[in-house]
Amino acid sequence: MTLEIVSSNKSFGGWHKRYRHRSTSLNCDMVFAVYLPPQAEQGVKLPVLYWLSGLTCTDENFMQKAGAQRLAAELGLIIVAPDTSPRGAEVPGDPDNAWDFGLGAGFYLNATQEPYARHYRMHDYVVHELPALIEANFPVSGKRGISGHSMGGHGALVCALRNPGRYQSLSAFAPISNPMACPWGEKAFSRYLGDDRARWREWDASALLAEATERLPILVDQGDRDDFLATQLKPEVLQAAAKAAGHSLILRLQPGYDHSYYFIASFIGDHLKHHAEALKG
Repeated sequence: MTLEIVSSNKSFGGWHKRYRHRSTSLNCDMVFAVYLPPQAEQGVKLPVLYWLSGLTCTDENFMQKAGAQRLAAELGLIIVAPDTSPRGAEVPGDPDNAWDFGLGAGFYLNATQEPYARHYRMHDYVVHELPALIEANFPVSGKRGISGHSMGGHGALVCALRNPGRYQSLSAFAPISNPMACPWGEKAFSRYLGDDRARWREWDASALLAEATERLPILVDQGDRDDFLATQLKPEVLQAAAKAAGHSLILRLQPGYDHSYYFIASFIGDHLKHHAEALKG
């Protein structure tokens, strides 16, 4: 598969690069970003942390705003940030041009309903196609972690819980914890998956956690001044599911923090260390 370089910037002794390629999962061109720490030029195979961003975002939000590169360079972590949905003139979006569905809002699932099923297969892209591309073209060890924010936090939890053994570390910032029971999730799931709510459970982190066969420790940070906390995110549902299942979950409610990248930048160091400890032993 051909990779086209879009941009390249030196950062903390390593390189932040953006690439374009044709995705077979999504049937469109996709752009992703990768941060390669300095160890990547020294013949060392490194673990990869996949970062999934939230509604309206692209690959650029995390790489420009989270401030992760300095510590990633010290820890020897490659960071890969895909886009949040398929893109292009041929890709259908929200019929009302709303921001919480369609372009920028792929919800990291595999759509089954038309006209979305041909393109909106972000789960397959994130879990299978993109890692295969990364592992074929970059000096990686085969150790994978996954994290994300909001819709991307939902995506990180679901990708790991649906694919035991695929990832060695997992965390999330302000994830949509129970999407089948919140407005963002209900809108997305009904259009991507149809009206059968039994199928929605297959993409709901709290439902999946209750039935998980793998006990991968989870770190979640959530701001207590997040405007979406009560109506959209519902971390208490995830916490209850983890407790009932005996699943390791560290849920930290951070006083005064909101939903923004100021919040993410404040705690990204803890998350990178959480992943490095698992990925590097």
